[in-house]
Amino acid sequence: MSVVIRLKRTGRRNRPCYRISVADSRSPRDGRVIEHLGLHDPVFPRQEEATTLNVERARHWISVGAQPSETVRSIFKAQGVWDGGSQPAKAKRDRSGRKQATKTGRARQAAKDGRAVAKEARRSTRQEARRAAAAAAAAAAESSSEE
Repeated sequence: MSVVIRLKRTGRRNRPCYRISVADSRSPRDGRVIEHLGLHDPVFPRQEEATTLNVERARHWISVGAQPSETVRSIFKAQGVWDGGSQPAKAKRDRSGRKQATKTGRARQAAKDGRAVAKEARRSTRQEARRAAAAAAAAAAESSSEE
Protein backbone atom coordinates (compact mmCIF):
# COMPACT_ATOMS: atom_id res chain seq x y z
CA MET A 1 0.00 0.00 0.00
CA SER A 2 1.42 3.32 -1.11
CA VAL A 3 0.57 6.27 1.12
CA VAL A 4 0.31 9.82 -0.21
CA ILE A 5 -0.25 13.19 1.41
CA ARG A 6 -2.56 15.29 -0.74
CA LEU A 7 -5.24 17.95 -0.67
CA LYS A 8 -8.89 17.02 -0.29
CA ARG A 9 -11.21 19.70 -1.61
CA THR A 10 -13.95 21.09 0.61
CA GLY A 11 -15.78 24.39 0.54
CA ARG A 12 -18.38 25.73 -1.81
CA ARG A 13 -18.23 26.66 -5.48
CA ASN A 14 -15.72 29.45 -6.25
CA ARG A 15 -14.59 29.40 -2.61
CA PRO A 16 -12.28 26.39 -2.24
CA CYS A 17 -10.82 25.13 0.99
CA TYR A 18 -8.61 22.07 1.25
CA ARG A 19 -7.84 19.52 3.93
CA ILE A 20 -4.29 18.23 3.97
CA SER A 21 -4.84 14.51 4.33
CA VAL A 22 -2.96 11.22 4.33
CA ALA A 23 -4.57 8.60 2.08
CA ASP A 24 -3.99 5.41 0.19
CA SER A 25 -2.83 6.31 -3.33
CA ARG A 26 -5.59 4.17 -4.85
CA SER A 27 -8.42 6.03 -3.11
CA PRO A 28 -10.10 8.96 -4.91
CA ARG A 29 -9.12 12.56 -4.22
CA ASP A 30 -12.10 13.33 -2.01
CA GLY A 31 -12.51 9.77 -0.79
CA ARG A 32 -11.48 7.88 2.32
CA VAL A 33 -8.44 9.15 4.21
CA ILE A 34 -6.20 7.73 6.90
CA GLU A 35 -5.64 10.99 8.77
CA HIS A 36 -6.19 14.73 8.38
CA LEU A 37 -3.09 16.82 9.04
CA GLY A 38 -4.52 20.31 8.66
CA LEU A 39 -6.30 22.85 6.49
CA HIS A 40 -5.25 25.07 3.60
CA ASP A 41 -7.44 28.02 2.58
CA PRO A 42 -5.95 29.63 -0.56
CA VAL A 43 -8.38 32.60 -0.60
CA PHE A 44 -7.81 33.59 3.02
CA PRO A 45 -6.89 37.29 3.20
CA ARG A 46 -3.78 36.83 5.35
CA GLN A 47 -1.50 34.30 3.64
CA GLU A 48 0.49 33.55 6.79
CA GLU A 49 -2.70 32.33 8.51
CA ALA A 50 -4.12 30.50 5.46
CA THR A 51 -2.65 27.15 6.50
CA THR A 52 -2.97 25.25 9.75
CA LEU A 53 -0.89 22.11 10.00
CA ASN A 54 0.01 19.47 12.57
CA VAL A 55 3.75 19.61 11.88
CA GLU A 56 4.65 16.71 14.17
CA ARG A 57 2.24 14.30 12.43
CA ALA A 58 3.34 15.56 8.99
CA ARG A 59 6.98 14.79 9.83
CA HIS A 60 5.93 11.37 11.12
CA TRP A 61 4.16 10.47 7.87
CA ILE A 62 7.09 11.67 5.77
CA SER A 63 9.49 9.65 7.92
CA VAL A 64 7.50 6.46 7.33
CA GLY A 65 7.53 7.00 3.55
CA ALA A 66 4.39 8.91 2.63
CA GLN A 67 4.84 10.86 -0.60
CA PRO A 68 3.43 14.42 -0.63
CA SER A 69 1.89 15.85 -3.80
CA GLU A 70 3.65 18.82 -5.41
CA THR A 71 1.25 21.33 -3.85
CA VAL A 72 1.50 19.76 -0.42
CA ARG A 73 5.27 19.67 -0.77
CA SER A 74 5.33 23.43 -1.38
CA ILE A 75 3.08 23.96 1.67
CA PHE A 76 5.38 21.75 3.74
CA LYS A 77 8.43 23.74 2.59
CA ALA A 78 6.74 26.97 3.66
CA GLN A 79 5.87 25.46 7.06
CA GLY A 80 9.37 24.01 7.56
CA VAL A 81 8.31 20.36 7.42
CA TRP A 82 9.93 19.37 4.12
CA ASP A 83 13.69 19.67 3.68
CA GLY A 84 13.52 18.71 0.00
CA GLY A 85 16.26 16.12 0.20
CA SER A 86 14.53 12.78 -0.18
CA GLN A 87 12.52 13.52 -3.35
CA PRO A 88 14.34 14.22 -6.62
CA ALA A 89 13.10 17.11 -8.72
CA LYS A 90 10.86 16.19 -11.60
CA ALA A 91 13.04 15.80 -14.70
CA LYS A 92 12.08 17.78 -17.77
CA ARG A 93 11.29 15.81 -20.89
CA ASP A 94 13.66 15.88 -23.82
CA ARG A 95 11.78 17.76 -26.53
CA SER A 96 14.72 18.45 -28.83
CA GLY A 97 13.16 16.65 -31.80
CA ARG A 98 9.99 18.73 -31.94
CA LYS A 99 11.17 20.95 -34.79
CA GLN A 100 12.37 18.00 -36.83
CA ALA A 101 10.76 17.53 -40.25
CA THR A 102 8.67 14.38 -40.43
CA LYS A 103 6.95 12.61 -43.30
CA THR A 104 3.54 13.82 -42.13
CA GLY A 105 4.82 17.35 -41.61
CA ARG A 106 6.33 17.45 -45.10
CA ALA A 107 3.07 16.17 -46.62
CA ARG A 108 1.09 18.75 -44.67
CA GLN A 109 3.43 21.54 -45.80
CA ALA A 110 3.22 20.37 -49.45
CA ALA A 111 -0.59 20.41 -49.27
CA LYS A 112 -0.49 23.89 -47.74
CA ASP A 113 1.86 25.12 -50.50
CA GLY A 114 -0.44 23.59 -53.16
CA ARG A 115 -3.43 25.40 -51.69
CA ALA A 116 -1.47 28.67 -51.69
CA VAL A 117 -0.54 28.24 -55.37
CA ALA A 118 -4.17 27.46 -56.31
CA LYS A 119 -5.38 30.48 -54.33
CA GLU A 120 -2.89 32.76 -56.11
CA ALA A 121 -3.99 31.36 -59.49
CA ARG A 122 -7.66 32.05 -58.66
CA ARG A 123 -6.77 35.54 -57.50
CA SER A 124 -4.82 36.39 -60.67
CA THR A 125 -7.65 34.99 -62.83
CA ARG A 126 -10.16 37.23 -61.02
CA GLN A 127 -7.88 40.26 -61.44
CA GLU A 128 -7.47 39.58 -65.18
CA ALA A 129 -11.25 39.20 -65.55
CA ARG A 130 -11.79 42.52 -63.73
CA ARG A 131 -9.23 44.26 -65.95
CA ALA A 132 -10.85 42.83 -69.08
CA ALA A 133 -14.30 43.90 -67.88
CA ALA A 134 -13.00 47.38 -67.06
CA ALA A 135 -11.33 47.64 -70.50
CA ALA A 136 -14.54 46.48 -72.21
CA ALA A 137 -16.58 49.00 -70.24
CA ALA A 138 -14.12 51.77 -71.11
CA ALA A 139 -14.24 50.79 -74.79
CA ALA A 140 -18.06 50.72 -74.72
CA ALA A 141 -18.17 54.13 -73.06
CA GLU A 142 -15.72 55.51 -75.62
CA SER A 143 -17.68 54.10 -78.54
CA SER A 144 -20.95 55.46 -77.19
CA SER A 145 -19.41 58.91 -76.74
CA GLU A 146 -18.17 58.94 -80.38
CA GLU A 147 -21.69 58.46 -81.72
